[in-house]
Amino acid sequence: MKFSEQWLREWVSPTLSTQELADQITMAGLEVDAVEAVAARFEGVVVAKVVAKEPHPDADKLSVCHVDDDAGHPTQVVCGAPNVAVGQKVPFARVGAILPGDFKIKKAKLRGVESRGMICSASELGLEEDASPGILELPLDAPVGENLRDWMNLDDTTIEVDLTPNRGDCLSVKGLAREVGVLNRLALSGPDLTLQPPSNDDVFPVRLSAPAQCPRYVGRVIRNVDVTAPTPLWMVERLRRAGVRSIDAVVDITNYVMLELGQPLHAFDLANLQEAIEVRLAREGERLVLLDGQDVALREGTLVIADRDKVLAIAGVMGGEHSGVSPRTRDVFLESAFFAPLAIAGQARSYGLHTDASHRFERGVDPELPRQAAERATALLIQITGGEPGPVNETASPDHLPGERQVRLRASRIKQCLNIALPGAEIVEILERLGMQASREGAEIAEGDDAWQVGVPSWRFDVAIEEDLIEELARIHGYNRLPVRRPAARLGLVADEERRQPLTRLRRQLVARGYQEAISYSFVAPELQALLAPGEPAPRLANPISSDMAVMRASLFPGLVKALMYNLNRQQSRIRLFETGLVFRGELDSVEQTTMLGGLICGPRDPEGWAARRESVDFFDLKGDVESLLEVGSNHAAWRFEPAEHPALHPGQTARLTYQGEAAGWLGALHPAIRAELGIKPEVFVFEVRLDALTQGRLPTFRALSRYPEVRRDLALVVDEGVPVQALLDSLREQAGEWLVGLHLFDVYQGAGVVEGKKSVALGLTWQHPSRTLNDEEINQLIDSIVIESRQRFGAELRG
Repeated sequence: MKFSEQWLREWVSPTLSTQELADQITMAGLEVDAVEAVAARFEGVVVAKVVAKEPHPDADKLSVCHVDDDAGHPTQVVCGAPNVAVGQKVPFARVGAILPGDFKIKKAKLRGVESRGMICSASELGLEEDASPGILELPLDAPVGENLRDWMNLDDTTIEVDLTPNRGDCLSVKGLAREVGVLNRLALSGPDLTLQPPSNDDVFPVRLSAPAQCPRYVGRVIRNVDVTAPTPLWMVERLRRAGVRSIDAVVDITNYVMLELGQPLHAFDLANLQEAIEVRLAREGERLVLLDGQDVALREGTLVIADRDKVLAIAGVMGGEHSGVSPRTRDVFLESAFFAPLAIAGQARSYGLHTDASHRFERGVDPELPRQAAERATALLIQITGGEPGPVNETASPDHLPGERQVRLRASRIKQCLNIALPGAEIVEILERLGMQASREGAEIAEGDDAWQVGVPSWRFDVAIEEDLIEELARIHGYNRLPVRRPAARLGLVADEERRQPLTRLRRQLVARGYQEAISYSFVAPELQALLAPGEPAPRLANPISSDMAVMRASLFPGLVKALMYNLNRQQSRIRLFETGLVFRGELDSVEQTTMLGGLICGPRDPEGWAARRESVDFFDLKGDVESLLEVGSNHAAWRFEPAEHPALHPGQTARLTYQGEAAGWLGALHPAIRAELGIKPEVFVFEVRLDALTQGRLPTFRALSRYPEVRRDLALVVDEGVPVQALLDSLREQAGEWLVGLHLFDVYQGAGVVEGKKSVALGLTWQHPSRTLNDEEINQLIDSIVIESRQRFGAELRG
C-alpha cells in the first residue's frame, strides 16, 4: 500500500516527523518499505499561460511561444513540445531556475531565436519517470505566477507499507489512518461522507443467484454524467502518489474511493446493460473480453456479474470491455459489493490476473462498507462530472453475511504470552481504541483471573481467537516496551576454526580449483636456487644432509619445480601443486623469515574427458586462480597486478603483485631458457605470494539492497597495446561516480578493424542508485566524462 503523507494527515495528523511516523507504523507491525519525496527537488518554476505561438523560422519541430508568468510582460521561449497551444496553463522555468539533476536554466539561442526559460514536461520536473514528448498541461484555473511547487503541494512524501495478508483492513488511507489514530490516541477527521439524496427514481434491478459468494450488492444509477470532464489535478496527484495512473474521470473516482476507503467499485455503462444485474456462477462455454483486451474462457464456478444476455465482469477482479465506461457513456451504473474472501481467493491468479480489487477482496473488505463507498463515489461523480443520482439499491442475503464475532480474552493468558501483567483498564482502553467492544465476563475462569468477551469490528477479518487479541495488545502497548526474558544456560562457544587459522580457507580454495598440496624440504640445491631465485642471498648450511640440500630456500619455486619434474618423469601430464612455508633471505646471522604461499600449474586446462577442452593452461588460468585467493579475504580492491621482470620468469608473461602499494609476490610463466636447462618441455606457470598479505581480510559490512533497476553500459576503448588494463579500470572507477556497482573486462581484441599496435578493450559498467531510478541523461554525462578522461590519460578512442 502506497499513500501520500499529506492525504493521511487529512484524516489524522500526529505531531510526528515523517520518519517518526514511518517508524511508528513499522513498530506497530505494518512494515514500511520506502519513504520517498513525491517529486524531485526543483525551484524557480511557476504557473504561466501561453499567450502566443508561432512556428520557428528555422526548425519544423520547434515553436516560438510567448508566456505570461505574471512578470509584467510576456516572455519569449522556444519550445519543442508537440502539444503546446495558446491558452494553456503550463509549468514555466524562468531563467535561473534549477530543475532536477541540478540543471540550471539559462538564456539561450535555439536555431538563432532567443529563448528565455523553458516550458516543462512532467518528466523534466521529476513527476514521471518516463520521458514524455509533451508538456504538462495544468488546469485552466491554475493561478498565473504562482510557485508550482507550492500550488501542487509537492513538498510531500509517499510512504509504502508492505502489509501482511491478514491486514487487508489497512489497504486504504482510512485504514492506515485508523491505525495511526489508535497509536496516538487521536480521532479520525476524514472527508464529509453525508448521504447523497436521489434526484430521480431510476433503479436497475439486481438478483443474487450466488448469495454465499456475494451476500451484499449495492448499485446506483447516475444519469447524464460528463465522462469527458477532466479529473481535477488534486485527484490526479493523489492517485499518482499512490502509484495509480489517471485514466478518465469516472474510473479515477472509483480508484480514488478504493484507495481512500478500501472498497473496490466498478462503473458500468448503463446503456449496455440488459434487464437486470445477476450475480451468479459462470456456466460452461461462456467467454468474456476483459478491459485489458484479454479474451478468457470462463470456468464453471467462477463468480461473475452478468445481465440477461451476457457476462459483464469477473466479480471482484476485472470488468468486461463491452460494458465498461467509454467517452460515449452518458449514464452509469455504480457497483459497490461485498464478495466473500474465499469466493475470490485464487480466482484472479487462475486467469493470470492480479488487480487492486482482487488484492483487497481476497484479504477481506468490510461488509459494512459498500453503501458508504457508493455514497462517497456518488458525491465525487456529481462534483466532477455532474449527473443525477437515483436511489441507492441494496440487495442482501443476511443469512450469508459475516455475523458478529465474540472472542474470549483472559488476563492470565495475556501474562503468559507477553511476560507482563497489563492493567485491566489499559486492556479495555486499547481494545476500544481498536474499535472493539470489551465486556467483563460474569463468571471468572479461575480464581482471581479477569476475563472479557470482546466484540470484533466488521473490518477485522484477522481477529478470530484469543491469541489474535493478545497480538493486538502487544502491538499497541508497544513491542519495544515488553520485558525481555532470556533463557539462562551455559553455552560453550566453539572456536571459529576459519578465523583462528585463515590459511585453512586458502587451502580449501586451491583444492577446490584442482590443486594438490606439496610439502618439500626447506633445503634446496644451490644450482636450482641460482636458476629460480638468482641474486637472493640465502643461508648456506655448514653440514648439509646431502649436496642437493646445501642452502636454505629463498623462494618456494625450487621445491615446487622439483616436485613438478618428479611428476613429469612419471608420465603425469596435468599438474597443479601448491605449498606454504617459510623462505629465508639474508646471511645466517641476520636471516629474514617470511611465510609464503606458492603454486604451480602445467599441462591441459581440464582433466581428461570426452567433453574436456584440449588447450593447455596459460598465464590467465594462473591469474584467475590467484585472484580467487585474493577474494577469500574480501579485500580484492587493495591488490594490483603490475607488469614487471623476474629473472626466472618469461619477460612477456610476468606480473608483480602489490598489496596496498607494497610488493607482495610474483606470478608468471617459467622462463623458456630455464625450462630448457631443466629438461621441462611443457609450459609451466608459477606464483608466490606473502601469506601475511593474503590473510589480511576486510570485514564485510551490511549495505541495504537497492530496490531500483540497474543501468548497464558497455564501452569498447582502443588503446596502445602497452597500456595496462588495470590503470584503465582505476581511471574509470574515479570517473564513474559513487553509484557504480559493477565494472568488469569482458573482451580484449586485436586484429581486423584495430590498428596494429593497438588493442580494443571492452568493459561493462553497471550503475544502481540506492533511492531512485537513474535516467539516461545522468548516465550519458558519466560516459562522456569517462571517454574524455580516458582520451586525455591514455589516448583512448571509442571503437566504431
